[in-house]
Amino acid sequence: MIHTACPLDCFDACSVVCDRDNPAKLVASSLVPYTNGVLCSHLYSHIHKEERIKEPMIDGKVVSMSEALDRVAKALSGKPWLLWRGSGNLGLMQQVTNLLAKESGGTLTHGSLCDGAGNAGIVEGRGVNRLLPIEQIKSSEVVVVWGRNITVTNSHLMPYLDGKDIVVIDPVETKIAKEASLHIQIKPRSDFYLAILLSRFIIMEDAENREWLEQHASEWEDFYDFTRSFRIKAILEHIGLSLNDIGDLLIKLESKRVVFLVGAGVQRFEIGDSTLRAIDALAAILGLFGKVGCGVSYLSNSRLGFKNPFEFNCKTEPIATSKFSKFSSVLIQGGNPAESMPCSLEVEKELNGVENLIYFGLYKNRSSELANIIIPANNFLEKDDIRVSYGHEYMQRMNKAYDSSFGISEYEFTQEILKRLNKEPTESEEYYINFWKEQARVVDEKLISPLFEERPYSSGFGVDGDDEFEFIDDFYDDFEDIKALRRFRKKLKYQSEDMWLLTPKSTKNLNSQFAKDSNTVCIPRIIGFVDGDRVVVKSIWGEIELIVKVVTDLREDCVLIYHGTKGVNILTSPVSSSEGDSACYGDVKVKLTKV
Repeated sequence: MIHTACPLDCFDACSVVCDRDNPAKLVASSLVPYTNGVLCSHLYSHIHKEERIKEPMIDGKVVSMSEALDRVAKALSGKPWLLWRGSGNLGLMQQVTNLLAKESGGTLTHGSLCDGAGNAGIVEGRGVNRLLPIEQIKSSEVVVVWGRNITVTNSHLMPYLDGKDIVVIDPVETKIAKEASLHIQIKPRSDFYLAILLSRFIIMEDAENREWLEQHASEWEDFYDFTRSFRIKAILEHIGLSLNDIGDLLIKLESKRVVFLVGAGVQRFEIGDSTLRAIDALAAILGLFGKVGCGVSYLSNSRLGFKNPFEFNCKTEPIATSKFSKFSSVLIQGGNPAESMPCSLEVEKELNGVENLIYFGLYKNRSSELANIIIPANNFLEKDDIRVSYGHEYMQRMNKAYDSSFGISEYEFTQEILKRLNKEPTESEEYYINFWKEQARVVDEKLISPLFEERPYSSGFGVDGDDEFEFIDDFYDDFEDIKALRRFRKKLKYQSEDMWLLTPKSTKNLNSQFAKDSNTVCIPRIIGFVDGDRVVVKSIWGEIELIVKVVTDLREDCVLIYHGTKGVNILTSPVSSSEGDSACYGDVKVKLTKV
């Protein structure tokens, strides 16, 4: 039996055991206790759902691996090129290809397609984005699930919520919302305002944790003045809530051990960093940081405290809005930008403007179809790697279970290209794995992230715990106005009848896993369509044709298309967040027209 870890972009980062004699048989390991003996469907989809790319190709013709690597080396030599890496595999050794950019003057990416805006907001307030341990979630009394669909994106956390008073803040009545004691079906893009109002009312009621604030966040009174700059009546009308809704929430929050489980859904907007700052400020007003059973859980910085052997200063391009056509060559690794980036029609035009488009990955997708050079990659069972998590503190060694007869690992790929470029080879693969591994702490024979704290921020904020919490003190947003591409230098105002587009993850697909059979748009009953109607869903960026499914768990101003639906990102916005250089998939409204 071979011990490894799930490589997928997920909070759980499950520990896995593979039977070398039966590779299709994957079972959960107890090495990471939070796996609870069960693996989710996303991993099985990743391994068994799609047919692997098994042959290197150049311009549609099957070639040898050596010939394909020769062509890649030529493409990366002497002309501007970009390495665009997705999150198909979160093993730390995936970054080894950065060394190609270092040695040949290539460009890397910065920012995020997922969580960058929220992370930026957290760092602005706390100084550093630490993990909230699952043990603290387990010790809480009230759990506020805010824009996070736990049963889909973090299913192994569910047993730790047993017996808790669950509050859900989400535009969708998710499975966990149906089971919650309170569901606030908030309007999309209004989480910032709700957090600000809650902070204001808490201070108005003298329910703030003044002792904690004086010690760790002494500028809280200035923050109170900031909250008073927002008109209560106007904000309530905008976010579609009542004073009774606010009162119900306050009863849940005050004088209890409260944890906020915040998802990426709240920050998929241009104002995403401000939203996380506002939620963090609410937690600070309540004095929730550094205490047992309290805190804010978001995607933590999984590499906090690690020195990265693959990190260096170089030119970078924003990952969410990459201008591919300005590069002679683009190397796509572990991702599918043609479908996973916002505003897919524009992205495809950019990719078509690249002379040498190189796809290095596992499965056929739209990006591989556009590529003129294709290199089959090894999957996580066919190579050695090491894994950290943004959802728990454990580091895991990913051991190779068997050899691939057709693919190549990222480490081998890097070595082969460096050799062809007449550059010095890298250190050994084991050297890099040990470089990461030796930085971890060992607790009960398990590897733990070096700066892991059982009660994060108990001594203070910043890396060393010497700083205070910094409240948000500046914000600008024109309610329904959403900024278009900055190069157009204009704003686009949506009409009132347009619907907010929600694109959450489904139980069948994760991130860039796109389902060929997913072709539905979920709509509320109120807007007048019936099941089976064919409709054109249109945004200012493009349109797609889908089949209607009428549901009862959506707000009347929203439609929902699952993230794995083919073509969904034709509709989404190419705007980047104000901080964090993150994609803004949520900043879009659509019209529906019957075909």
